[in-house]
Amino acid sequence: MSRTRNRTRWRLGLTATAVLVASAVVPVSAHAENVADYAITVDPAAEGPAIDKTMYGVFFEDINRAADGGLYAELVQNRSFEYSTDDNRSYTPLTAWAVDGTAQVLNDAGRLNDRNRDYLSLGAGSAVTNSGYNTGIHVEKGKTYDFSVWARAENGTTLTISLHDAPGALATARRVAVKGRWAKYTATFTATRASNTGRLTVASSGAAALDMVSLFPRDTYKNEPNGLRKDLAEKVAALHPGFVRFPGGCLVNTGSMQDYSEASGWQRKRSYQWKDTIGPVEQRATNANFWGYNQSYGLGYYEYFRFAEDIGAMPLPVVPALVTGCGQNKAVDDDALLERHIQDTLDLIEFAGGPATSKWGRVRAEMGHPKPFHLTHIEVGNEENLPNEFFARFQRFRAAIQAKYPYMTVISNSGPDDSGTTFDTAWRLNRDAEVDMVDEHYYNSPQWFLQNNDRYDSYDRSGPKVFLGEYASGGNAWKNGLAEAAYMTGLERNADVVKLASYAPLFANEDYVQWRPDLVWFNNHASWGSANYEVQKLFMNNVGNQVVPSRATTTPNVSGPITGAVGLSTWDTSAAYDDVKVTAADGSTLFTDDFSGDASKWTHTGGGSWSVQDGQYVQTDTAAENTMVQAGDPAWHDYDLHVKATKKSGKEGFLVAFGVKDTGNYYWWNLGGWGNTQSAIEQAADGGKSTLVSKPGSVETGRAYDIDIKVRGRQVTLYLDGQQWGSFTDDKPAEPFRQVVTRDARTGELVVKVVNAQDTAARTAIDLGGAKVASRARVTTLAAAPDAVNTESDTPVTAVTSTFSGVADRFTYTFPANSITFLRIKQR
Repeated sequence: MSRTRNRTRWRLGLTATAVLVASAVVPVSAHAENVADYAITVDPAAEGPAIDKTMYGVFFEDINRAADGGLYAELVQNRSFEYSTDDNRSYTPLTAWAVDGTAQVLNDAGRLNDRNRDYLSLGAGSAVTNSGYNTGIHVEKGKTYDFSVWARAENGTTLTISLHDAPGALATARRVAVKGRWAKYTATFTATRASNTGRLTVASSGAAALDMVSLFPRDTYKNEPNGLRKDLAEKVAALHPGFVRFPGGCLVNTGSMQDYSEASGWQRKRSYQWKDTIGPVEQRATNANFWGYNQSYGLGYYEYFRFAEDIGAMPLPVVPALVTGCGQNKAVDDDALLERHIQDTLDLIEFAGGPATSKWGRVRAEMGHPKPFHLTHIEVGNEENLPNEFFARFQRFRAAIQAKYPYMTVISNSGPDDSGTTFDTAWRLNRDAEVDMVDEHYYNSPQWFLQNNDRYDSYDRSGPKVFLGEYASGGNAWKNGLAEAAYMTGLERNADVVKLASYAPLFANEDYVQWRPDLVWFNNHASWGSANYEVQKLFMNNVGNQVVPSRATTTPNVSGPITGAVGLSTWDTSAAYDDVKVTAADGSTLFTDDFSGDASKWTHTGGGSWSVQDGQYVQTDTAAENTMVQAGDPAWHDYDLHVKATKKSGKEGFLVAFGVKDTGNYYWWNLGGWGNTQSAIEQAADGGKSTLVSKPGSVETGRAYDIDIKVRGRQVTLYLDGQQWGSFTDDKPAEPFRQVVTRDARTGELVVKVVNAQDTAARTAIDLGGAKVASRARVTTLAAAPDAVNTESDTPVTAVTSTFSGVADRFTYTFPANSITFLRIKQR
């Protein structure tokens, strides 16, 4: 349907409103050629789904240094000298420390305690200096900082502690006398200057042993001891989240699930288990973090519960189910160990909600919180790619939990993607067992989010509820925020099915990044919300308590055939390609290369090491991830691609691309991906990826495979060794104009929420269905250029508030291009 025909239908169907279109005040001026016409019709007498106050929340995982060096306010890095090559190949026990004189890290019977095994033996007259995180230790003039250290010395020894940077002292040095066995010593600094490059030095007059060297700002969030970095915690609190999901993520269901052994000591790469993270901080171990660094557990389960309570959010812990995920894909077959983890989960519930007279409630009370935390939801497992093995174990967890705590909502999951064999199997198992709630995760392109606003419209209303625990659209630009906002209108419309939702991940330290995009970015001295953060904040602060049914006209879909060049790539794998041929639908040859000569027809746009060897095009770097090479014409359409591929070595298989427009927009057939466990068709759009088709499958090393891809219009058929593997049709429109209306019973307002994710303003006739409303609306608008990104120094994506005085039963409002607008309209 053309725009002209769409306008005609509006004028013929709603003549009375058309008069208002001409006379109403339009808040945003736009030239006629840059305006498209839409209509929204609201039915205020009808009742849509109720929206729970916990609808939107946050997901915290210790990724991108989100805990140590982030939310956890400790300023000293590697404070207990426990960094190890098990954490990161570049680490030593003295990472982040500089020694002046003699010092040695020891792991022997002289240690502080059995879980804090490493300590520093510092020679007489020697000193050690810690560099903190990022550029150094951040201090603010006039602020107070609390130092502590566990130390022992056989003879009277004086420790001199100084806080300084290159220009000089940042505070008056302090001295503490150490004598005898391990004991905790403290000192307080008041900063005389501000600095982002501070250093903490501990010098000793005599031989001494040191451990748990700590420096904390006194001004933590809510002034809690062992507390949180204030600006980061405040950014989370400003969202007014309904829940906090913690501590992961891949952090939960990776690593060894085994028991701690006093004989062998702390097991590196042990899975995240809550009992390891409570009690006095000097008795908590450090551990290898799945994301390639060390985690101190200073920010542990007690602090997570306390933070959720401080911001008025529901705590939602995740415990391991003894099926590893995130590429590990292994089921632990140890019934005694499974029973121990189940009991640990029951103990966790008692720790959170049991009386102070109970075993684990007493531990909580001794930590400073006699009153129970309010725990009603718990999740077992995370993104397991072995659905049958996971679900067998989940059932045992659920039975034990609900037998003792029948009020507890026990949450399952559907694997690591939005569709595919794992997803379908997991949902069937969850549905058949009448599970309370299922956690879905997906990271897709902005286009996918614009295409799939209706995802939950067809979900079974009587089946398990959905917890959308992790989602993001692949970037922190404004166009990503717009796509996510458009999708969120569909979440709200389906609030009877989608009960909880959280963007992921939450935090990223700009100097230690393992994952992009992220909601909040920071360094050692500043933090800023991404464009996506502003979207989440707008929705989370304007939820309402009930959906008001509404409908809107749509945007005409204009799409031609799939077009693009072809490509070859690998991921953590060495592979050889040969006999590439592209044939047009009429049988004519568009491209051919048997690599009998050079590779001059190909353009290298990714990483890796490509060369022609023995008549094949070979990528030899098994550590390189996207090694794309491209050939052909981006205007190609309706063609057949043939290629022969052989895996030589590495973790995965082949990536054969088609419809390649540029480095951020293409399709590829990922054969033997995800650790050589699955094959899938993925679509990259605007830098983000979405999975279109997925099946289990692996690739054999040394075997030559014939790969054929047939592209016709927007339909693609795929053949492996002459047999049809699968097909798909990519013809779903990416609708840029989305809306939802909710009612806020507390304020008596209708909240009209409109997303206009296009470069054209949307002149919209709004029919409130006879509702009696005030003439003035409160307006909040987010609008920016599609590629705008918030940074430390510039925040182009910022909410602007205003008023609009042209509200009536029927009125017109022009929503700016690339904008999100919330109109809060008072009902009389």
